[in-house]
Amino acid sequence: MSPMPSKSDVAAWLSEQTATPTLREIARAFGIKGGAAKIDLKRLLSELEAEGLYTRRKRRGGGDGLPPVTVLRVSGPDADGDILAAPAEWRGDEPAPRIQVIERKDQPALGAGDRVLAKLVPAGEAGFHAHPIRVLQSGPKQVLGIYRKGSEGGRILPIDKGADLEWRVSGKDASGAKDGELVEAEQTSSARMGLPSARITARLGDPGAPRAVSLIAIHQHGIPDQFPAEVLAEAEAAEEMPLAGRSDLRDLALITIDPSDARDHDDAVYAERDSDPKNPGGFIVWVAIADVAAYVTPGSELDREARTRGNSSYFPDRVVPMLPDRLSGDLCSLHENVERPVMAVRMVIDAHGNKTAHAFKRGMMRSRASLSYEQAQAAFDGTPDEVAAPLAGMLGDLFAAWKAVGIARGQRQPLNLDLPERKIILDEDGQVTSVAFRDRIDAHKVIEDFMVLANVAAAEELIARRSNLLFRVHEEPSAEKLDALREVALGAGLVLAKGQVLQTRHLNNLLEQASGGEFDELINMATLRSMTQAYYSPDNYGHFGLALKNYAHFTSPIRRYADLIVHRALIRAHGFGPEVNHDGLSDWDIANLPETATQISQTERRSMTAERDTTDRYLAAFMADRVGATFTGRIAGVARFGLFVRLDETGADGLVPIRSLGNEYFRHDVDDQTLTGERSGRVLGLGQRVTAKLSEAEAMTGGLLLELLEVEGQAIARAKKGGSGKGGRGKPRAVVSRKGAAAKVKKIKARKKAERKRS
Repeated sequence: MSPMPSKSDVAAWLSEQTATPTLREIARAFGIKGGAAKIDLKRLLSELEAEGLYTRRKRRGGGDGLPPVTVLRVSGPDADGDILAAPAEWRGDEPAPRIQVIERKDQPALGAGDRVLAKLVPAGEAGFHAHPIRVLQSGPKQVLGIYRKGSEGGRILPIDKGADLEWRVSGKDASGAKDGELVEAEQTSSARMGLPSARITARLGDPGAPRAVSLIAIHQHGIPDQFPAEVLAEAEAAEEMPLAGRSDLRDLALITIDPSDARDHDDAVYAERDSDPKNPGGFIVWVAIADVAAYVTPGSELDREARTRGNSSYFPDRVVPMLPDRLSGDLCSLHENVERPVMAVRMVIDAHGNKTAHAFKRGMMRSRASLSYEQAQAAFDGTPDEVAAPLAGMLGDLFAAWKAVGIARGQRQPLNLDLPERKIILDEDGQVTSVAFRDRIDAHKVIEDFMVLANVAAAEELIARRSNLLFRVHEEPSAEKLDALREVALGAGLVLAKGQVLQTRHLNNLLEQASGGEFDELINMATLRSMTQAYYSPDNYGHFGLALKNYAHFTSPIRRYADLIVHRALIRAHGFGPEVNHDGLSDWDIANLPETATQISQTERRSMTAERDTTDRYLAAFMADRVGATFTGRIAGVARFGLFVRLDETGADGLVPIRSLGNEYFRHDVDDQTLTGERSGRVLGLGQRVTAKLSEAEAMTGGLLLELLEVEGQAIARAKKGGSGKGGRGKPRAVVSRKGAAAKVKKIKARKKAERKRS
């Protein structure tokens, strides 16, 4: 904890800020922690406020709470089916509280994006309950679905998973749509009497056509996939950058290492052994990144479009880029034997993998080779091909430097999750031919680790220069999520200790306990689910998953707007030429950093959701002709409406509806993540091995419905509908009374509680 600063120090710091900071931000800037120290800081700020040197920022939410009646924006149902919402405007320092909407029976169903005026009632640790007063006008609802032509107009059938609402379309609003076409429409009336009405605004063609799957996700999630004419014109007018004003890095044997099918190359690497006798066994590592800031300048058409998109979106059959191809695939791509402008960092690594120094350059490079991961791996293994052979010495140094970095990484212990990544394989017609799991080889890790190191260097450099920037923030898990993870671990016979400040090494210890065992995948999945979602912020809260205090995205400005902001900040902080006032971080960028952080965090989540939906649809299409087949898997999720099972063969998630589990009531325990049969006493929970039959695969929605056949090797016996405890004809099955089932669950909870106390 730092000593309390003087009044003059705080006043000087406040005068340098572009916006009014909160108490929390001031305390963080001066390293002030603890309740007593913060009380002294409040007293000091009150004196500055009385002298007119500080204006307290008014907050909405946070400690002052939300007003009892406020405007909310509905975000949609969670995994348990609860309708959640968030304040339409939130300016508190803390994340907005959880708000669950309590709908009236006589009220039309609320959907994601609806704005409502609601009365808030505190609900303790659960946040607030919101009782809607009225739904506010928020513009026409957008509809995406399949048009079915009728005698007078037609209907639009939904393509959203789990949706069953249809829309009526009159003949004059059909816009010439053909039967079976995928259409985009806007709702024109509510469903007060019968079906709601809609007007078709765009015809998107045959939904079954090759490569239509990703198109559905793109339109459904509102991802811009066409560049405006003025943006394309600006990109086409761009010219190659001259060397003038840049450091000449063309003699460095920088290379790119990417997937074999990569079209753009935005990062290059180089390593050599350090000749400095003060750094025995050390290395010099260069990471050079495409200088996108030279082409995408603040306030330009390209800049506005890139900020709107936030990032590139990747699908099995296409990429929706953040920047036009003239830049992403040409001028900003580090192609082999072509001179390209870069932002580069030279890092000094000691024999134990610690970065001891770094320096940034704005330069010009020429790539010696564009290697695939497989080519690089072969070179690391001592069998380079004809392309990599001339670079074998440098590649050997690169691999040795990575081995050294691994020592430091092992001491830092970033979160070591091991979750296989699925890869959808398509043929030339866009049909799924197979679903594979991506191999993780050392070449992938080499590039990842050096990119992380370069990102750390960028954050540290800008902090040292007191520059504004966007941090990549990953906060530690909440206490509630950690408790849920402990429950899963306990059920698997493993331990995650309590009563200590959580560090990634504690989670790694849990993952190591499960490694190679039957609960390996379950514990990895449960640990992942306990994590908070990473986001961008102008405030630095650290990166929990990577176990890093300072982290910013610097290495992918072609596909992430956050990286472009960091590049501009480096240009401004160093006064890099040739036109620092033209392409450095602008005053507008600085003033709007919080809004930019929110915008690009939202677009990132949008892309992730669209990519996941596309994968689900491709998997459903791939499995459509295997309806009736049986698969093995593991229970990966529990909700009050059923179970989610992850299938071993493809990694696809299918739903086992609760109605298919038998003729009895199943009680959902949120804490234990279980469903318990009231009569049978059967407990279904996370991680259990199951055999299931595929009963339905809907390619249009991406939905898979499963029928549970076995759990942990035991057949599921169902009560005969209308029967009295018999599993069908013949021998009656064993039935546990409601009282007996409750006693059984009570014993299980008592055992878990005793085990927790012992641990």
